[in-house]
Amino acid sequence: MAAVLRGSRYLVGRCSKHVDSVCVSTRSMASKTQVGFIGLGNMGNPMAKNLLKHGYPVIATDVFPESCKEMQELGAQIVDNPAEVADKADRIITMLPSSPNVIDVYTGPNGILKKVKKGSLLIDSSTIDPSVSKEMAAAAEKMGAVFMDAPVSGGVGAASSGKLTFMVGGAEEEFTAAKELLSCMGANVVYCGQVGTGQAAKICNNMLLAIGMIGTSETMNLGIRLGLDPKLLAKILNMSSGRCWSSDTYNPVPGVMEGVPSGNNYQGGFGTQLMAKDLGLAQNTATSTKTPVPLGSLAHQMYRMMCARGYANKDFSSVFQFLREEEGQ
Repeated sequence: MAAVLRGSRYLVGRCSKHVDSVCVSTRSMASKTQVGFIGLGNMGNPMAKNLLKHGYPVIATDVFPESCKEMQELGAQIVDNPAEVADKADRIITMLPSSPNVIDVYTGPNGILKKVKKGSLLIDSSTIDPSVSKEMAAAAEKMGAVFMDAPVSGGVGAASSGKLTFMVGGAEEEFTAAKELLSCMGANVVYCGQVGTGQAAKICNNMLLAIGMIGTSETMNLGIRLGLDPKLLAKILNMSSGRCWSSDTYNPVPGVMEGVPSGNNYQGGFGTQLMAKDLGLAQNTATSTKTPVPLGSLAHQMYRMMCARGYANKDFSSVFQFLREEEGQ
C-alpha cells in the first residue's frame, strides 16, 4: 500500500481524462502521508508547524539540533540528515539560507538525492540563484524525482500565520500537487513558469523591497529631523501616494508599530545578511542579462556596508538605525 501511495502523486498529473475522478480519489487517500521538511530556522520552523496543524505527519532535520527540539515536542519525527528524510518521505520541502546550502542538502554525501524515491516531489522554498534551481532540477530528474522552486514572500509573521506568498517554478502538471502542500503555509500560491522562474520573481520582489525600505527609512528620518512626530508622519504617508509595505506593515522606526522588528531592537524578522545575499543574486542576474539596476546596486552596497558595521544579524529594517548612526545620532 505504501508503494501505491508514494506513486500516486507522480501519476496524478499524467492520468488521462477518462480516469480523472479515480486519480483525484487516489490523491485524497495519499494527501496526509508523511512530508519531509529540511531547514527549521526563522522561516522553516513556523512553516513546518503549519503542516503539522493541517494534519500532515512531518519528518524533519536541521543542521542545528537545537532547532529540532520544539518540532519534536509538537510531534514531528526528527532524523539526522536529509538522506534519511528522503528515505522516509516522498514529498519534501527545503527552506535553506543560500545556494551552497541547497547544493549540499540535495547533492552532498548525506543529501536528499542519495536516497530519494522515484516519483518524489521536492520543493525548495529557499531564495537562491535561479541557475542553481535548474541544476538541482536536472539532478533530481536523473533520479526519477521532480524538483520545483517555490521561494516565499511575507516574512516570519506571514510564515507563522500561514499567509505566505509562494512563487512556484517547475513543470505545470506538477503544480497542483505542490499547491496542496504550499496552501497549508500560504495564502497565495502562484505558478510562474518553468524551474527558476519562482526564484526570478522572488529576486525581483526583494530588490524592490530593499529599495523601498531604504526609501522609507530616509523619508522617516528626514521627517523626524524636520520636527514631525514619527507616528503622525507614518499615518500621513499611509494615506498618501508614498504608502508602501515598508511604511504601513513593517515600519522601520522604533515605536511606530507593534509586533515588528523595529519595536524589538531589530531582532527576528529577515536578517540584513540575507537581504544582502538576495541583492547579490539580483546583481548577478542583472549583469548576466545586461539589465540596468542602479537603485538595486546602491541598495546592495548599503546592505553590504551594514553587514560590515555589525548589522548582519539584525532585521533589514535596521537600515533606519544605520542611517541615524551615520549622521552621528
